[in-house]
Amino acid sequence: MHQLAEELRLSINWLDYSILAIYFVVVLGIGYAARRSVRTSLDFFLSGRSLPAWVTGLAFVAANLGATEILGMAANGAQYGAYTVHWYWIGAIPAMVFLGLVMMPFYYGSKVRSVPEFLLHRFGPSSHLLSSLIFAVSSVLIAGVNLYAMAIVLEALLGWPQWVAIVVAGFFVLGYITLGGLSSAIYNEVLQFFVILAALIPLTVVGLKRVGGWDGLTDSLTGEGRREGTGGEDFLSAWDGTGIGEANALGANWLTIVLGLGFVLSFGYWTTNFAEVQRALSAKNLSAAKRTPLIAAFPKILIPMVVIVPGLIALVMEPTLGKEGSGLEYNDAIPVLMRDLLPNGVLGIAVTGLLAAFMAGMAANVSSFNTVFTNDIWGAYVKKDRPDAYYLATGRWITAIGVVLGMGTAFIAASFSNIMNYLQTLFSFFNVPLFCVFIIGMFWKRSTGPAGFWGLLSGTVAAMLNYFWLYKQHVIDIPSDQGANFVSAIVAFVVGAVVMVAVTLVTRPKPVEQLAGLVYGTRSPGMSEPPAEGDDAWYRKPALLGWGAVILAALCYLPFSL
Repeated sequence: MHQLAEELRLSINWLDYSILAIYFVVVLGIGYAARRSVRTSLDFFLSGRSLPAWVTGLAFVAANLGATEILGMAANGAQYGAYTVHWYWIGAIPAMVFLGLVMMPFYYGSKVRSVPEFLLHRFGPSSHLLSSLIFAVSSVLIAGVNLYAMAIVLEALLGWPQWVAIVVAGFFVLGYITLGGLSSAIYNEVLQFFVILAALIPLTVVGLKRVGGWDGLTDSLTGEGRREGTGGEDFLSAWDGTGIGEANALGANWLTIVLGLGFVLSFGYWTTNFAEVQRALSAKNLSAAKRTPLIAAFPKILIPMVVIVPGLIALVMEPTLGKEGSGLEYNDAIPVLMRDLLPNGVLGIAVTGLLAAFMAGMAANVSSFNTVFTNDIWGAYVKKDRPDAYYLATGRWITAIGVVLGMGTAFIAASFSNIMNYLQTLFSFFNVPLFCVFIIGMFWKRSTGPAGFWGLLSGTVAAMLNYFWLYKQHVIDIPSDQGANFVSAIVAFVVGAVVMVAVTLVTRPKPVEQLAGLVYGTRSPGMSEPPAEGDDAWYRKPALLGWGAVILAALCYLPFSL
């Protein structure tokens, strides 16, 4: 396991500890207050489908604003430069808009409690069980990433061994989710969203001032003042050097970026990852559910300014970051800046913001894990038709199990110097094949139950074979882990699609009347509910929000393309 360099130890005092203690008390207080609203399993797993769109929208973006965003994207910024903006503007926004405008009516209108439950109605028990098991495994693996990231910060803060930090942090998250279920997680995520910004904005502003502003940062990474081993001519360009056959830091060309990241990885994550979709399913009506990912898209567009830029700043201030023998990995970019830039008080806010981010990410995965395991595995195949109180109690026990499993998988994440590489590997294995099955099943009435099962299984296996055999064994030459992940995603989607089409042609489809609300062009009663009072206001129209987000994301590319 990576041992954080001793020189990264943060110098904190009583003021920083006080800020941290106050935050912990507030978080547990929210969990305790939310407990009073948990009377049924629907309350515990989906907040009784009662939350307003602005709450679910902020929770939607905060649930992703965990280790993936803070340590992972800062590490990506230091390692790959401006190419990292692709994860946001082409790798998130179009998929979030597609989820809100196209897929949420199917999810919410069918009244399913989880993404795998939708597959049960569309393809049958075999696809349902396989997708539930795959999602359960991926959830605890990703929860482990957030725990490991939290352990890095706690080691820097308190000097604890990482395994101690993992255990302590895990049990703290367990406390507030077990108390208040999804409502506790969501309301804490809203709080955490603002705490995270309060931590990252000062870090970015002070860091830019230290390196001479944007012009100083640019010159240090690409100009004559560039230090040896940092940056390069294309380091602050989003598209230069991405022609087919050209070499770049990312190890990917424009085609693998657009297809691998912008389509299959992005759509696979944002449209089928239940840790995100669960927030929209907890909304109070269909209009609020559709607006949830669209509201989240606007802050998502601006997050690179306070996540990727600090990674670039860290590379200028510590040119040995990520270099062999330096003792500093790319994952250390944020702790380096915290150590060098922030005074006491602000340091306490920054540490609190990071812990808030990691707890939000872990809570999102644990709350989705307990829902899928309880409803889609335990309740569907092991203990059927039990009283609702039984499943509520089971959900709380499964939450504890999920946290313990996440502690174990945190040690797997520790073997990667850039946790974003690890996360994208998991997404290519688990999310992309699921998206392939979803998108074909949603738009092709003829696709059958066996096709869904074999498409999901073959896509998952194909991605793993590409990564572990073709890439890791050097059968094919791919310049970087991220490039290999993009290729794995494309392979998973293509193989899954081909297998689905082949199996569909030799198997019998469901009768059309059983596909109402499950296939595009068909409707169920829940998909046509009348808009709530006030939902006709222009700022609540999903189409306007969606197109606005896409146009704004496209405009953000201009400064990195000229």
